[in-house]
Amino acid sequence: MIELTINGKTHEFDEGKTLLECLQDVGIKVPTLCHHKALAPYGACRLCLVEVTQRGRTTVQTSCTYPASHRLEVKTDSERVKQSRKIMMELLLARCPDSKAIQAIAAEHGIKETRFTKRNEDCFLCGLCTRMCNERMGIAAIGFVHRGPHRKVSPPFDAKSDVCQTCGACAFICP
Repeated sequence: MIELTINGKTHEFDEGKTLLECLQDVGIKVPTLCHHKALAPYGACRLCLVEVTQRGRTTVQTSCTYPASHRLEVKTDSERVKQSRKIMMELLLARCPDSKAIQAIAAEHGIKETRFTKRNEDCFLCGLCTRMCNERMGIAAIGFVHRGPHRKVSPPFDAKSDVCQTCGACAFICP
């Protein structure tokens, strides 16, 4: 068993969990768009940020990828965490302003508008579809291509994939 202090309260958890799993176990709701229990942690959306203090050093980390370890101190509601999440939500809202999933999470946190230029994209690059195709279906018919603002999900070389089984798992998991 490991001992974590979450928002000032001490809890015990089984080893091998991520911080997000521990937070969910004690009923703390942490926003996330890229997490799915059937897939490996990824941390793409950056909404699950928490403040972690270990050995006197405090950092902001993605809770879905951070392994829970003995005597960590975790804050889910500090000003630093709230500000970091707000910026990430605004960036996601700017990229995909019509996404119902992003709008719902933003509204829960009091964000109605973004200060960033809207792009009207369909995909906020959470990686769920590519990970589902690779990890669970074992196909890897789609993946990320390009970098920076040109990054997108696509089959290799933007050509129709011969390995795609048209199973629809990628579309099903897409938020």
